[in-house]
Amino acid sequence: MVPGSNMNRKSAFEYDVAIIGGGSGGYAAARTTAGAGLKTVVIEGGEEVGGLCILRGCMPTKALLYMAEVAHLVKHSAPFGVHPGNITLNFAQAMKRKRLIIQDFADYRVKQLNDGRFAFFRANAKFLDAHTLKLETDGLPRAAGRRVPATITAKHFVIATGSRIAPSPLCQLNDMGCLDSDSALSLKKLPKSIVVLGGGPTACEFAQFFSRFGVRVTMIQRSPHILHDFDADASAVVENVFRREGIRLFAGTKLLNAKRNGKLKTVWFKHNGKKVSVSAEEVLFALGRIPNTDSLGLEKAGVNTKPGGTVIANEFMQTSAPHIYTAGDCTGPYEIVNIAVQQGEIAGRNIAHPNSARMDYRLLISVVFTEPQLAFVGLTEKEAAARNRPFLSASYPFNDHGKSIIMNAMDGFVKLLADPKSGEMIGGQCVGPVGGELIHEIVAAMAKRMTVQELAAMPHYHPTLAEIWTYPAEELAEKIAK
Repeated sequence: MVPGSNMNRKSAFEYDVAIIGGGSGGYAAARTTAGAGLKTVVIEGGEEVGGLCILRGCMPTKALLYMAEVAHLVKHSAPFGVHPGNITLNFAQAMKRKRLIIQDFADYRVKQLNDGRFAFFRANAKFLDAHTLKLETDGLPRAAGRRVPATITAKHFVIATGSRIAPSPLCQLNDMGCLDSDSALSLKKLPKSIVVLGGGPTACEFAQFFSRFGVRVTMIQRSPHILHDFDADASAVVENVFRREGIRLFAGTKLLNAKRNGKLKTVWFKHNGKKVSVSAEEVLFALGRIPNTDSLGLEKAGVNTKPGGTVIANEFMQTSAPHIYTAGDCTGPYEIVNIAVQQGEIAGRNIAHPNSARMDYRLLISVVFTEPQLAFVGLTEKEAAARNRPFLSASYPFNDHGKSIIMNAMDGFVKLLADPKSGEMIGGQCVGPVGGELIHEIVAAMAKRMTVQELAAMPHYHPTLAEIWTYPAEELAEKIAK
């Protein structure tokens, strides 16, 4: 018996699998277990159905970023002989287009969750013991008119409750009132100026979006560089572009205070040993997210978490309670939707067929949709060094590449990491035009464990952006041959 359970193995359960959370990870688990013939129920406690990626993450932010990129290209079309004249930006129209796109995706997810493959309840769930959930429906609509029971029992569970905005490091920020990555997507009009707190992907994407829509943007970042998951040479490219486009960027800071002064909001911080203040109409709080697990009663189910609430899982996505699995942002280690989907599928497969599938993060992909875009797969130089993993690296700049010169998109470079003996690629990084697309050539190559020698020998059409990968591949192939 699992600690905290009042049910023995011979007891009948109402469901084979209960999945808490109807986002990307939860839905992936549900379709997997239902497809394996297991009686499955999904419980979703959010005010809206769809999960972070659809509702407030990947899709809405990228829709707005693409609109901002179009506006930027039109404004800077003179090098191509195009002089469009006076340019006006309609923020309300951009937000309307974003809402229509997101509504379509959200409606489809609702349709998937209600298509009869599994039961679907709109409720907040909490463990009463290791096999029983209490369901509370306060303020939530019914799913397809179904009556929600007060409790349900299940043989197995998948925790896929996602994440929420992290608490503020300064109580003054709460008192002053800040935008966050959720509320910023519901703005009715643009502020004239904004301070962006943070330097991760969310902060950078919002900063460039606001800037390209004419907002005066100041970024305040705690670390020495923005986008610290990337190598410093990659993040430096984006920093240079941001400054060129008029974004004020302060890195290596410490927040001290915040206060509203009439219509303006002021933030004080320490920078280079001096106290600095910046005022703007709005402040965007973009300092990360935390697991959404504190209301689940996990201790009653025997599920262990890290400080902060992250659910601990093994390579099978199994928690400390062997019959309970997890997926998505609530478990990490990466808040990326394709990882959440993969984890959900792995959890579902292992419930149906125990220990049949393992998570493998060797092909971890990360993309930041600024312009230029940043993307990496596998190991960065920083991560390889931290693991004491021997490697050779080589890079090649876009400002010396035919197709990017044609496009006038010359910021950035591509980089390859290879095993110094075998030549197998262990990492790739791109900061440049459509980097999120270009990185998938290296994803495919690494999936098949190709060497740099094989990539260098693979034909590439000229002139294309993709052929830029052959240059660092050729350089590394020559080094390894020696």
